[in-house]
Amino acid sequence: MAEFTSDDRGALREALRRLLQDHGSEADVRRTMITDSGHDPALWRRLTDMGITGLLVGEAHGGGGGGPIEIEMVMEEAGAALLCSPLLSTGILAVGLLQGLGNAEAAARLLPAIADGSRIATVAITGTTGTWTEAGVGVTATRSGEDWTLDGTASYVTHGQLADVLLVVADTPDGTAIFEVEPSTAGVAVAALPTFDHTLRLARINFSGVPARVLASNRPAWEAVQEAMDLALVALAGEQAGGARAVLDMTVAYAKSRVQFGRAIGSFQAIKHMATDLLLETESATSAARHAARCLAENTPDAAAAISLAAFACADAFVTTTATSIQMHGGIAFTWDHPAHLYLRRARADAQLFGNSNYHRERYVQHLERQS
Repeated sequence: MAEFTSDDRGALREALRRLLQDHGSEADVRRTMITDSGHDPALWRRLTDMGITGLLVGEAHGGGGGGPIEIEMVMEEAGAALLCSPLLSTGILAVGLLQGLGNAEAAARLLPAIADGSRIATVAITGTTGTWTEAGVGVTATRSGEDWTLDGTASYVTHGQLADVLLVVADTPDGTAIFEVEPSTAGVAVAALPTFDHTLRLARINFSGVPARVLASNRPAWEAVQEAMDLALVALAGEQAGGARAVLDMTVAYAKSRVQFGRAIGSFQAIKHMATDLLLETESATSAARHAARCLAENTPDAAAAISLAAFACADAFVTTTATSIQMHGGIAFTWDHPAHLYLRRARADAQLFGNSNYHRERYVQHLERQS
């Protein structure tokens, strides 16, 4: 892993912020989210040129060699801009899984193309139950000699429609294993799922006798999946914290400029109290996300607990901030032309991705009990 200084991180954050201001404005988001792909290839190339898509990939495979701290920081900016891209799927979840497997051959074959943005990968983890647990895997693998075939359904696959590499988590007679499949393979059927958040693409993927390549792992495969999901949860927490911060700034600016009864509404006591609550929510979310990233980067004993805490705290803060913001804006925020509802939709969708808040609260309590 490369050593990033605070100056390196600051420069990367500022460069990404400028890029998203120039090419990821609200107008750009609205234009992109109504396309079939929900993805802007031109912006993706710019992100690739900046090294964002390969930030987590090791330098030996053409990446930036970053870690959880850097990716959480990047996702704060992505969340603030409502970035429409498969970054979470390919640059974080898929990269995390490939590196977690410890399979040198698969890493050398797949990671360089992911890092340079020429291939988009995603991970099919859960079945239709959407539990994101080992018991919830919906695909089974059958072996015949040296060959494997997949059957079953994976659902809620992030950016499944965009991917040209599928990393499929499947049940085998010997436990969980990871398989590589190309979406064009006979027997693979990818169907788009309706989403409340129009900036997010999810898919249901059916497998019927699909030939697949098993990816060997130097550890139990589900451990590698959980490691990748922990990395994705930290990234998602960063996105939620960044989105909440953007909504807070937008709401405060409105409260200063909106005049009623001859006064800016920000001068009203009720609005001040609501704004203070939003500030606390946003600051708490940011602290939780960054703390989880540091713990994961340093592999501290309480890393798992910190990740679970960030998962529910940031999700709840983002939902609360966006919902309250709409109330503070009044009727204008209920219109399609106002960006507030776009953030609310992202917040509601993020709150269900990779497990809801109740699930992560339970995991957090379990982690604390094991530590005591």
